[in-house]
Amino acid sequence: MTKLEYIAKELTARRQTITTAESCTGGLLAAELTSIAGSSAYFQRGFITYSNQSKTQMLTVNANTIRHYGAVSEETAREMALGALVATRNDYALSITGVAGPMAARKNRPLAPYGLVLRPSSAFGQKCTVLKATATKFAIKPYNTHSPFWNII
Repeated sequence: MTKLEYIAKELTARRQTITTAESCTGGLLAAELTSIAGSSAYFQRGFITYSNQSKTQMLTVNANTIRHYGAVSEETAREMALGALVATRNDYALSITGVAGPMAARKNRPLAPYGLVLRPSSAFGQKCTVLKATATKFAIKPYNTHSPFWNII
């Protein structure tokens, strides 16, 4: 059983749901989560917020957070996850933001870090785990399915 299959099984057994708030991955994480048969039991929707404007409109990320810390920051990733949780009322939200693609290389910007945040919601408050990876946009899909953040659920 793969980690992804294990996550699907656990979420289904616990009757818990998960949502995604993705930027640089453009929906790849949601695609992975829904690649398992029966995924509608734990996944109802995700958000692709590639632009800063979409982050503020769809996930209510504060524009000042993006201005002060940047779109690729732990602070923005936290607000993306929280916005997804509020919008969906799911048990978990995964947010991913980062710099990737050919424009980053041309501007001498690093292709990383990717900020990955898992934010479970419970009666005892919110827990946030931040992980960073070095990868390109095209390597992020396999990274997500084998990432240590799957061990948190």
